[in-house]
Amino acid sequence: MAVQINPSILSADFARLAEEAKAVEGADWLHVDVMDNHFVPNLTLGVPVVESLSRATDIPLDLHLMIEDPDRWAPQYVEAGAGSVTFHAEAAAAPVRLAREIRAKGARAAMALKPGTPIEQYEDILPELDMVLIMTVEPGFGGQSFLDIMLPKVRRTRELIAKHGLDLWLQVDGGVSATTIERVAEAGADVFVAGSAVYGAVDPAAAVRTLRDQAGAAIAAAPWACDH
Repeated sequence: MAVQINPSILSADFARLAEEAKAVEGADWLHVDVMDNHFVPNLTLGVPVVESLSRATDIPLDLHLMIEDPDRWAPQYVEAGAGSVTFHAEAAAAPVRLAREIRAKGARAAMALKPGTPIEQYEDILPELDMVLIMTVEPGFGGQSFLDIMLPKVRRTRELIAKHGLDLWLQVDGGVSATTIERVAEAGADVFVAGSAVYGAVDPAAAVRTLRDQAGAAIAAAPWACDH
């Protein structure tokens, strides 16, 4: 089972995004949070910055759209250079249609769930997705503490993926650090968004490697990974 570490530029210096991207060379994806000050109470960046960032780095961009009306806006982020686009289940009017449109434009389609949104009600559309993102904090701000009460939800999501025999990545975002990543990997995640744990480190690239090693060891010992 391949572990992926996706540093979040929400914790980077926005005035030096090109250099901050270079600082995490070796990362699997660069996680980009798009917030509109409507779906979440914060405002970050939009299509022009994503276009510029995609030209400034060879690391593929993992877009997390914390916005209203992703059905309208998500395809534009694929065109801007995103390799993966995540929309929120709570915001999408037609998630199956949107996932298919994202895929048709050439990116991976992913769906995110807030902490209070059950995974079970979306079981039937999992085959339409390439990744599910379980938020382990309330979306909208970086630097929050990991919510341990989300671990059972991560486990249930992994069980649903196995139940349907899907090749589906399971991402977690929120409070992922050296002290939490092993627990969430053991619960079933294999893609990890890390913000301050990477960009707050003296050597961000080394922090990525350390997190990947920790998660890999935890997954290797996890019951859910034994058959993979």
